[in-house]
Parts: sequence; C-alpha cells; structure tokens
Amino acid sequence: MKTKDFSFELPEHLIAQHPTPERSSARLMRLPRTSGEPTHHHIPDLTELLPQDSLLVLNNSRVRKARLFGRRPGRERVVECLLLSSDESRLRWTVMLGRAGRLRPGGELEFPEKLTAVLIKSGDGQAVLEFESPVTEDYLELHGHVPLPPYIKRSDETADKERYQTVFAEKTGSAAAPTAGLHLDTRLLQQLSERGVEIARLTLHVGLGTFAPVRSENLEHHVMHSEWYEVSNECAEAVNRAAGAGRPIVAVGTTAVRTLESAWDSKAQRLRPGAATTDIFIKPGYAFQVVRGLLTNFHTPESTLLMLVSAFAGRERILSAYHLAVQENYRFFSYGDAMLIL
Repeated sequence: MKTKDFSFELPEHLIAQHPTPERSSARLMRLPRTSGEPTHHHIPDLTELLPQDSLLVLNNSRVRKARLFGRRPGRERVVECLLLSSDESRLRWTVMLGRAGRLRPGGELEFPEKLTAVLIKSGDGQAVLEFESPVTEDYLELHGHVPLPPYIKRSDETADKERYQTVFAEKTGSAAAPTAGLHLDTRLLQQLSERGVEIARLTLHVGLGTFAPVRSENLEHHVMHSEWYEVSNECAEAVNRAAGAGRPIVAVGTTAVRTLESAWDSKAQRLRPGAATTDIFIKPGYAFQVVRGLLTNFHTPESTLLMLVSAFAGRERILSAYHLAVQENYRFFSYGDAMLIL
C-alpha cells in the first residue's frame, strides 16, 4: 500500500491547541468495527458503551519534561532538543534536534546550569548526545518543558504539566503522551469499575516508534523504531483471564495495542509478562490476536497511528469516519476528541 492512501483533508482550525475544560468533556465518536453507522457521544458515555464484562487496558507511562532548549557556544540561535531515551548512566541520550545549523559530530551544545553536551552522531531523524553530567529527572523537572507536539503551535503552559499527563501515569519515560488516556479522569474510571469493567495497566514509553513520520512512498519500506514496554504479572493474568473467558479486551490508545500484540504468545495463546522492546508496525492486513476494542484519538494523516486504526477497522471505514468527523467539527490530534471502535 502507498503512504498517500492514508491522506485526508483537515482544516487547520480543527487541530486542537488546548485541552477541553475538563478531561472527560471531550466528544466521542462510536464506530462499530465491522458494520453500522458511527454515532456521536461524549466521553462519560463510555459507562454505557463499554460492555460490563470488558477489560480496559491502560498505558501508565509518564511523560517526562523532555524538551530542552540549548545553544551552540557563541551563538544566539536556540536549538530545541527532545530527549527520547538514555543509557543507564543518563549521560548518553538519543534525541531529536531542532534546527542546529551545521552541528557536526564533536560539536557542542550548552544547556541551562552550564550543562554541555557533545554530538556523537546523527542521522535517520535522530541524534546521540553525550552530556558532561547525568541529566536527572530533577534537572528536567526544573529546566525541561512539556514536549507538546509540533502541530500545537504555542509554547507549553502551566496547565500542560497536568493535562498532558494521564491521571494514572506512574512510570516516567515517554517523550509524548499516550493521548487516548488523557480523557479518563479518576471519577470516570471509578464509575467504569463500579459497572463491572475491569482495568489493567501496562507500560510503553512513547518514542520515535510512535510518532516518527512515514517518509517512504510504500508502507513496506517504512522501518519502525523500537520502544520499551513492560507487562506486569498482574496485567498478564488479567488479559489471559479475559481472553480465556471470551471477554472483550479494549485497549486505551495505540501504544496499549502495540504492547498487547507484541507480548502475545501465539503458540501458547497467552500474554507474556516481562519487559522487552518492540518495533511492531501494525498496518492493514495485520491479524489482531488480543485486542477487540480500541479507544483512540483522531490521528495525523499518513501516520503509523492512522495505519494501525485502519488495520483494526478497515482503511475505507476509518477514512469515511474521519471525513464525517471533519463535517461534524470534531477536534483532532493530541488534545482533540476520541473515537471508540468496538
């Protein structure tokens, strides 16, 4: 398939620049997975839309304040640096660099508190920096910025520190939010539990594998970057119980989908607990093993995220729903509205 097969027209005013006043006040399109027309709801309606015996799987990764601003020595131009992952020492980081001029391997960047870093290598949309001292979470909390995506055309604000983070975030490591979970507040999760919906948590740290653009003309030539994930024993047991009983397993977000499908042992027909990395690329033609329902946001054109939801419900069906969402003035992308495919 061609990357352009996943293109659609989106008016710029429908790209959400701020979150809704309340987490659960976003709109929700319910799309039957195989047949039937979409219906229009709001997030609190999940208490009625989700089957009472379903298992809802959340990604509890926490977004770090991973955006730093530095300068080349003696230069005024600010260089944006998005930290993706590090080695155990927290000295060597894989990053995405903004316009850094002609920075070559061996070149330096200066960050707040006179922290310096040397460029080790660059290519394939990312770079490796070696910092002179460890970049700690405390340092990032003090000097880092919320890593809002580039289509949000404003600087991060105080409110983003809370709203670009799920209420169930626990394990720090993501360079972008698992955005479907942003809609769920504590009250709604409690209401779902009271109605019999079981909730499980796993971890996938969002990095380039999730949001890197597809640059190849054909999908077959796109190479996914690896991302770290972990499935706890408790989560694996919950998924295996639900799968064994034929209960619907509903993933909150594409990152939860990728983790579940990556950790599934097709021979044993069980979810494997443990930590690993995944570069799974889910596109049309993929046979889903675990996930039977998906709560997700409206995604960017020609993205691997749109390809994943197209694999789940069919490309033409998804693009038709997106066209309807545009007509109905749904809000798109990270701070936008949501879709429940079930």
